[in-house]
Amino acid sequence: MNASSDSPSKPAADRPVRVLHVLGQLRRGGVETWLMHVLRHIDRERFAMDFLVHASAPGQYDAEAQRLGSQILHCPAPRRPWRYARRFRMLLQEHGPYDVVHSHVYHYSGLVLRLAQQAGVPRRIAHSHTAQDAGGGQTISPLRELYWRLARQWIHRYATRGLACSRDAARSLFGNAWQSDPRWQTLPYGVDFEPFEQPVDRPAVRGELGIPDDALVVGHVGTFSAVKNHAFFIQVAEQIRQRRDDAWFLLVGDGPLRGEIESEVARRGLADRFVFAGSRDDVPRILRGAMDAFLFPSLYEGLGLVLVEAQAAGLPAVYSDRVPAEAAVVEELLCPLSLSQPASEWAERLLGLVDARSDKYRQAALERLKQSDFDIAQCIGRLEKLYTH
Repeated sequence: MNASSDSPSKPAADRPVRVLHVLGQLRRGGVETWLMHVLRHIDRERFAMDFLVHASAPGQYDAEAQRLGSQILHCPAPRRPWRYARRFRMLLQEHGPYDVVHSHVYHYSGLVLRLAQQAGVPRRIAHSHTAQDAGGGQTISPLRELYWRLARQWIHRYATRGLACSRDAARSLFGNAWQSDPRWQTLPYGVDFEPFEQPVDRPAVRGELGIPDDALVVGHVGTFSAVKNHAFFIQVAEQIRQRRDDAWFLLVGDGPLRGEIESEVARRGLADRFVFAGSRDDVPRILRGAMDAFLFPSLYEGLGLVLVEAQAAGLPAVYSDRVPAEAAVVEELLCPLSLSQPASEWAERLLGLVDARSDKYRQAALERLKQSDFDIAQCIGRLEKLYTH
């Protein structure tokens, strides 16, 4: 039977709707940060959220999630599907019943939702957070292509709903004809904009980071992975430095390529103007207190949530045209560019935005974001309906 014809039963009225989110790890990343926004703001008397993670090590958000009443269930070994399946079934039997399994692991959601259906979970959601197939025509091995095809078949068969953070992300996981299936829909990430309204001591923030008060600071927030394209950021930084002697560069985040990027910065003689701030739990404060402009040259993104946050901070931003259009809200602050354009063009465009920037955009930008689809209350309202209907 096609899963779209399932008739999910309602949970008992005397207990909350129980939702199990499946993801790699509760680390500081775009998807995980969004899920924490949801957990903090959802009515936790009506909805109980647990997290099944594929990592054995604890994530940076684990402790807060547990303080808010969530369980963290560890189910490693996704590369060994038979072992994974046994562990998954055992965890659902031990900690269930769950009313919803909400899977965030891209193609692997096919197996997750198949196992959830076998366990009797009535609502099964596949959520696409990436437009990976738009990442520059990478070559895919025949074995991986076979895995993707099977996974998509299982998603189409076992998902009762499918969500995507953008139209590009929907096409990537659900196919080009995704709009013809009423199960699939886009759901903008919800952002808590309250931290962007708090007072910020700009000199103090810069002092903590070792950045002069009068510097022009160009920043980026993201995991040090190939898709974030830090190597091109360095090329643009070099061009900006040639044009502005007061330019500094701030990279927030961590990841497997951090050491390589630090070495490249040193090789180009820029180490004295780069600050590697590591993973932070105060990104809105850093965006508002330390940065003057934002540079976002990703090879591809599902949405690019941090670009939304940069706009909420009132930052002018130059970003890759491979970032989905849905992320662009305050167009006066933004300039999309092709990665085929030279680093010098990126530098000129960014400096032009900085020169044209007016402080009046800061509060106006935040107000526009608060009225947009990225408002956390709107997002949670839609999720609650999906979890109960």
